[in-house]
Amino acid sequence: MTDAWLKYNAVIIGGGHNGLTAAAYLAKAGLTTLLLERDDHLGGATMSAQAFRGVDARLSRYSYLVSLMPRQIIDDLGLDITLARRRYASYTPLPGTDTGLLIDHGDPAATAASFNAVGAEADAGAWSDFYARTSHLAATIWPTMTQPLQRRSAIEQAIGDNEIVADFIDRPLGEVLEDTFTDDLVRGVVATDALIGTFADVHEPDLRQNICFLYHVIGGGTGDWDVPIGGMGAVAGELHQAAAREGADLRTSCDVTHAAPDQVTWIQDGVEHTVTTDHLLWAASPAALDQLRGQEPGLYEGSQIKVNLMLTRLPKLKDGVEPAAAFGGTFHINESYSQLQDAYQQALDGEFPDPMPAEIYCHSLTDPSILGPDLRASGAQTLTVFALHVPHRLITGTDKERADLQQRVLNSLSAVLAEPIEDVLLRDADGNPCVETKTTLDIENAVGMTGGNIFHGPLTWPWAEEDEPLDTPAQRWGVTSKYDGILLAGAATRRGGGVSGLGGYHAAQAVLESR
Repeated sequence: MTDAWLKYNAVIIGGGHNGLTAAAYLAKAGLTTLLLERDDHLGGATMSAQAFRGVDARLSRYSYLVSLMPRQIIDDLGLDITLARRRYASYTPLPGTDTGLLIDHGDPAATAASFNAVGAEADAGAWSDFYARTSHLAATIWPTMTQPLQRRSAIEQAIGDNEIVADFIDRPLGEVLEDTFTDDLVRGVVATDALIGTFADVHEPDLRQNICFLYHVIGGGTGDWDVPIGGMGAVAGELHQAAAREGADLRTSCDVTHAAPDQVTWIQDGVEHTVTTDHLLWAASPAALDQLRGQEPGLYEGSQIKVNLMLTRLPKLKDGVEPAAAFGGTFHINESYSQLQDAYQQALDGEFPDPMPAEIYCHSLTDPSILGPDLRASGAQTLTVFALHVPHRLITGTDKERADLQQRVLNSLSAVLAEPIEDVLLRDADGNPCVETKTTLDIENAVGMTGGNIFHGPLTWPWAEEDEPLDTPAQRWGVTSKYDGILLAGAATRRGGGVSGLGGYHAAQAVLESR
């Protein structure tokens, strides 16, 4: 059976939040639009699901916070999305002590006192100055994210501060942190934003750590990371509804077997279908496109494991800080500057880090709606742990390995608590502890992120270099692929990565500009 007589203005491969964004924009503009998703549901890594049998909680399984989604996309598509701001920025226990650093947006005096408590009083002013500089970066760069790519010279001129350009764009971030801060713990808290999902040393000459850091501090023009009310699945669900409302043809369980700029073939329910198209947008992993086109895929390596937990209550802390405050922002464990450097070297030498550096957030503190009524009443809470420096090259995929990594994460967490984390783990309907561990291989198999790379590939600066061609709409919007006539529309676009919709938005704008 064939559908060769059918023609669409645009075909999109990949039904994650970026593919849905592109579908909604193109269909809204009046283009006949077909979206094909391999899985049996839409949403990709932005899905929410019940992770533990008999436990009435819908967890964001793979992605968790939102910073990079522009208000313009929400408004353009009429999305009913609520993002809640967290009062507390972070809490970081000082290794080997009973105290920690609490950054409280709502109480500057308490934050200053916390710097004093960990012996970092000399860095309190430097912290404020440093983040005033990143705020300037954010306010300058963020508005360009929904525009065609600007040249680097235009970005530098808009920043208007040569020292900011030098420190965040030209110099390895490690040098800047060492020049700015004296305290090992403070340096580490800042450095984590350069290393999430990026296997790098903070001194890498290619500056991939600087690029990762930049994306973590510019979102929304403030750098804040917000909690999506209803879980990450609420974001994907709204995009799904928007695309369907505008008339896009959304199909799941589709195994694409041929993808050319003017023709796409897939198998669905054992039946082969073929359609022609004016525009082909690839919103899945670029490595999968390479494989489909018979080319050797590039190296796409993630560097993290993700652990979801359900707790009967939040655990107690050694220094007496209220758990709701410590877990109300990002909770850093074993992420001092020296610990991060040691963990990177251990992984580079082929060993899993010990102790495991990780950071945690508690969705249910800010948004208890993801919990059923009985769980809410009981005081139960969710925890999401994101461990760093676990590169895909080390992952073999055995159950023993996953259990080992899970235990390393739990041990790392328990080391900074006043009680073992195991003592407050909720049990599922079968009596098993509610702990779910996802390695890079699990992420690759579940949502098609090759190598478990949460960015679908190396992140790039959100501007064009001076000699970079910007002659076509695809070039101007940063969505070119290595294959003529096929546009990237996912996290691998020039300004993709994170839950933003920007990959799909940019691809859609390139299509509309070309017509």
